[in-house]
Amino acid sequence: MCTAVVYKTSDNYFGRNLDYEFSYNQTVTVTPRNYVFRLRRMGDFKPKYAMIGMAFVQEGYPLYYDAINEKGLGIAGLNFPGNAYYMPYKEGAENITPFEFIPFVLGICATVDEAEKLLKKVSVYREDFSPSLPLSPLHWLISDDRRSIVAEPVKEGLKLYDNPVGVLTNNPPFDYHMHNLANYMSLSRGEPQNAFAPDIDIKAYSRGMGAMGLPGDLSSASRFIKAAFTKLNSVCGGGEEESVSQFFHILGSVAQQMGCCKVEKGYEHTIYSSCCNATRGIYYYTTYYNSRISGVDMHREDLEGKEVISYPLESGQQIKMCN
Repeated sequence: MCTAVVYKTSDNYFGRNLDYEFSYNQTVTVTPRNYVFRLRRMGDFKPKYAMIGMAFVQEGYPLYYDAINEKGLGIAGLNFPGNAYYMPYKEGAENITPFEFIPFVLGICATVDEAEKLLKKVSVYREDFSPSLPLSPLHWLISDDRRSIVAEPVKEGLKLYDNPVGVLTNNPPFDYHMHNLANYMSLSRGEPQNAFAPDIDIKAYSRGMGAMGLPGDLSSASRFIKAAFTKLNSVCGGGEEESVSQFFHILGSVAQQMGCCKVEKGYEHTIYSSCCNATRGIYYYTTYYNSRISGVDMHREDLEGKEVISYPLESGQQIKMCN
């Protein structure tokens, strides 16, 4: 399962935790403007805007998990099993497969407003990338420096929701998560006050008792609440290093540790965490076994090129000895 967050200081930051039990050897990948995507139902597509993100590159084709474009628009795809529904071909619509969704939207749109307008014409089309790479059930967080929306492909069609929280996790559908916030309205970052029985002398027994009642389990509903509370109460300056550091701390509040969540094929854990400076086009990341922050700047690449550029992840732990 996964958590995605958008966070603004002086610049706008967008990123996610990817939680799974194994890796597909994904890379930080830049797609320049002259790369041609061969869409299954829409023909050849050359993006208007270059993009950078985390992708599994298969036969030269970037299958993006999350990405930003050069205009600062970001999209992350998160697991949505049991609810995601992909349509058969729909006459008169823009038929886009789930693995085409991120590059198609980022290649055309500069803002969330433009993406929202485009997506009202889109039908998410059911076709596997290949027999060995079947479709993943997904929904998407789409953000710029002004607003965020969530796109969920369900049986009724592609539903779009405003997302004032700027957080997305997994099941249930997004409207549930927004309703569920009401169960935590009384959470406070301040010292707890005695509302239990004012006539009884009840006092806090230690420091650090803010956020009493904040959930700490790994369920998507709990991660949504915890990530939202952490992000919305975060205090951070406007500098790049401070902002990037704080963003990774927000994601760290809902990271999954190896051994705590057993699934059929192993243990789900946070394979990587990303933090994109969407304003400047820089993709930062950490991995489960390397907590040092690495970065790739899309503007140091030839954005007029025709081939994708990929950087393997710095996956081994890097420790600085001080004596």
